Amino acid sequence: MSLTAVSSTPTGRRWARWLCTAVMAAMCAGLYGVYTGTLHIPEPYNPWAPLNVAATPSLLTRYKLQRARNDPGAYMAALAQTGRQYTTLPDRVTGSGCGFTDAVLLRQANVRLGSPISLSCPMALSLAMWERHALQPAALARFGEPVVALQYLGSYACRNINTGESNTSSAGARSRHSTADALDIEGFTLASGRRITLLKDWHGARDTSPPDAAALLLTDARQGACRFFNGVLSPDYNAAHRDHFHLETGGGIRCAAEAVRLMVELLNKAVISRVVDIVKPFTAV
Repeated sequence: MSLTAVSSTPTGRRWARWLCTAVMAAMCAGLYGVYTGTLHIPEPYNPWAPLNVAATPSLLTRYKLQRARNDPGAYMAALAQTGRQYTTLPDRVTGSGCGFTDAVLLRQANVRLGSPISLSCPMALSLAMWERHALQPAALARFGEPVVALQYLGSYACRNINTGESNTSSAGARSRHSTADALDIEGFTLASGRRITLLKDWHGARDTSPPDAAALLLTDARQGACRFFNGVLSPDYNAAHRDHFHLETGGGIRCAAEAVRLMVELLNKAVISRVVDIVKPFTAV
């Protein structure tokens, strides 16, 4: 007799209801046990455990990071784990829609910064995690050496979103830079002294030559950034970002939109290439 036939009988339906009830009760008891601490689950798999910035990222890391960024006590505690040297900045308002709260002046990181950076605490935390868990592993994988310096174009600035158009009316939406929730990065320096920049080394969708190690490092860094920031824009987004990564916290997730844009461009390129291959034999002289 099939399971379907059994479950269609009155006795079968009663057993099915009891089984569902027992499973739900066990799940609720388990979740309550984890929440109260009576049931131990390893930290990487415990959704209620605080963010550990040194732990290898897991499926729950993005959730824990987002939760920490929304809790001043949590993000200050997590930022203290990073080993960065910083001083807290007094809250300030510099204009309409401009200013910051709970910001820091980042003086020293695991990489040289050139000059101190004003960032909100959530942004500084995301930057630290990206550098540790995405940028450095990518540099070691592609070049066998770490990144020792980071070159950036700007962090806090009271301005609107840069659309690349000449009309930058004050009626436009404020950039995340205006609340110290964004950082523009133009390149990196490796331990050997080699400098990698987006303007020189980025491999775009329209490039015909295979990407080299520098281009692959930049792609890895961009993709890794999507795990730790809410917004990541690169040269493939528009001309205004041709020479830098724009990394930001707060707002909606904009990594997916860029990935779709890139996929469409690659698909169009593949289709055009295929059409040319088909037509070429008929146009050859």
